[in-house]
Amino acid sequence: MSHLTSDYNMDSRALADFLGKLWFFSGFDEAHLQKLSAGALLGFYPKGTVILQQDVSEVDHLMLIERGAARLYRRESEDESTLVDYRGEGGLIGVASILSKSKASHSVETVEDTFCFLINKEQFLEFARNNPIFAENYYRKLSTNLVGQTYSELRAEVINNSLSEDFQLACVPVGELLKRKTEVIDISESIHRAALRMAETEASVVLVNDPDRGIVGILSDRDLRSKVVARRADYDEPVGSIMTDIASSIESSATCLDAVIRMLKADIHHLVVRRGSETLGVITAHDILASQEISPVLLLEEIDRQTEAHSIYELAKKTPRLIRKFVERGAKANDITKIVALINDHLVGKLLVILQDKLGPPPVRFAWMVMGSEGRMEQTLRTDQDNAIVYEDPGPSWESTKAAKLYFRSMGNQITPHLVECGFPLCKGGYMASKTTWRKPYSVWTGYFDEWMSTADQYVMLNAKIFLDFRCGFGSEELVERLRDHVMENIRTNNFFLNHLAKDSLVIKPPLSFLRNFIVERDEEHGNHLDLKMRGLVPIVDFARAMALKHQIRETNTTSRLLALSSTEGIDKEICNDVISAYEFLMHLRLVHQLRMVQHGMEPNNFVNPSELSDLEKQTLKGAFGVINRMQSYMARIRVEI
Repeated sequence: MSHLTSDYNMDSRALADFLGKLWFFSGFDEAHLQKLSAGALLGFYPKGTVILQQDVSEVDHLMLIERGAARLYRRESEDESTLVDYRGEGGLIGVASILSKSKASHSVETVEDTFCFLINKEQFLEFARNNPIFAENYYRKLSTNLVGQTYSELRAEVINNSLSEDFQLACVPVGELLKRKTEVIDISESIHRAALRMAETEASVVLVNDPDRGIVGILSDRDLRSKVVARRADYDEPVGSIMTDIASSIESSATCLDAVIRMLKADIHHLVVRRGSETLGVITAHDILASQEISPVLLLEEIDRQTEAHSIYELAKKTPRLIRKFVERGAKANDITKIVALINDHLVGKLLVILQDKLGPPPVRFAWMVMGSEGRMEQTLRTDQDNAIVYEDPGPSWESTKAAKLYFRSMGNQITPHLVECGFPLCKGGYMASKTTWRKPYSVWTGYFDEWMSTADQYVMLNAKIFLDFRCGFGSEELVERLRDHVMENIRTNNFFLNHLAKDSLVIKPPLSFLRNFIVERDEEHGNHLDLKMRGLVPIVDFARAMALKHQIRETNTTSRLLALSSTEGIDKEICNDVISAYEFLMHLRLVHQLRMVQHGMEPNNFVNPSELSDLEKQTLKGAFGVINRMQSYMARIRVEI
């Protein structure tokens, strides 16, 4: 039931002032806002009132929530509905229906006692006709891509405000850095002739062409030093014998940050730049980053030069500065965390190489596995150790079994304190290679996963969720992928386990009553703060993991999982794209928050104070939680099919 106080003498000037503070009305002429406000009524709707019914109700007024909150939902059937959004103070209801002259597109129900300003429909239509940009802004902001739109604007603000004249690593296409055409030589050309060409043209790299196959390789200064001079090779040999095969190329439209990630992953310093099938030239790490204050490629080179573990510690401390630079340049959070993960892999790999020099060669092949956020390549400034060792079964003899146990015990125990010194705290749950349980031969690991996937108690689900995000951080990639093959085959028809994963992804609910007041933590340590990780990121990670495993997607990174899902038949692409945008924003907000804490000499955490966020950040955060709600509603509907 609704109670309208039509005799209430609404002050149009006060309402116009209220409208002007809302993001979708800001910037409009005050006279227009006062005219829009004239004659407005105040409506009261008790909790549980259905204000509008989908496809039934005529929308006679534009409703602006003054106090209270309402949920918008779509009726799918008599017994089923899908939550679309929540609207709180300052939220608008009825815009789309009025502008399109149609009946209510969603049902609207109050979730608490709610007061609304009721603005005359005809006055609103006149306002929209006189201010056409309003409709454009409204639809752009309140479309399903709300989060993506506003997040892009936030990132753009950082770029424009911080680095208007500086080199914008995250945005510049690699094609723009090609300063001159790269020299091309024939594959049959002698090494001596090629070296002369490079000297004459002052080129550090040339492309190698095969008449039948086109561009097939690169010849660099590095190749000449390591493969010719160092080995005293015959200068009359063809360049094809020493060139580096083209393993990676990149489109000219890709960003410099994309190129950096590609180089780090492949441990290379050159990329062939193409435009479709056309080869444009070569981009080098130096071209991209040498002029920067701090460069991930140069940092890796510095790590490689170290011979003692303690010398790695100071290099590890450069990561926060690196993250800050990328945030300032408007880089996406997912790209930043991938770079951080690759740098951390390099740090750990170097530490393991130094350890092996002391311990001797391993008795069998092994892999240093990383799990959790490390396994997903989603590390930020506060990342506990989540690691394990898998090694080949050593054979039937007691001696070989004992030798393997002793070797990897020493490795796991010795590297852990080094990682602490590098800024990786001990895992509170004990998921570390220093623990006997988590350094085992391949056969034991397959047994672990088989047991986890046949049980579904709380402890098992915790283990499974952490370890299902595993990847190789160092060592035998083949061993890790063989283990993944085993897991994927087991899970392919394991609907029991998949259903439990899906169910578990629905446990943590977003703080939706934040539309009046954010649901914040109430404990003494984090009171009045919002846990971005548990409330926002974890539900998305859980959703992406469950859906990816269901569809046999081998990716571990959350964004990569969602992108793969978006192109999978039978999956709601719109949901996936919206969740990607929400996840990017939450990760961005988390990174910025942690950087601020580091700057103030504090230990970084995941708890933000909503009162310290800008209006745009608050609005986008609300949109992100709304997306999570829709995501979980979608999972609840399809879970029965798993």
